[in-house]
Amino acid sequence: MSRLNLTLDDVTFERLGKHAKAEGARRAALARRLLQEALDRREALARKQKLAAAYAAGRADAREVLRDMEAAQLDLLGDEED
Repeated sequence: MSRLNLTLDDVTFERLGKHAKAEGARRAALARRLLQEALDRREALARKQKLAAAYAAGRADAREVLRDMEAAQLDLLGDEED
């Protein structure tokens, strides 16, 4: 496993500490998890943007995938009402 030396401003350090304490986690463990979540979101957004560009260009397969994604999102929205 690689290491990263990271300097945080005081406000961010305190916010991280509060969240870590609330979750019963160490700051470093929480920071690692937050970085992973942010990277996952960034990669998902990039995939959606690529798909949207392909859809805008008129690719038939992109339209089909987008339709499937939209249907799944609507299904998930229905689950929130339970």
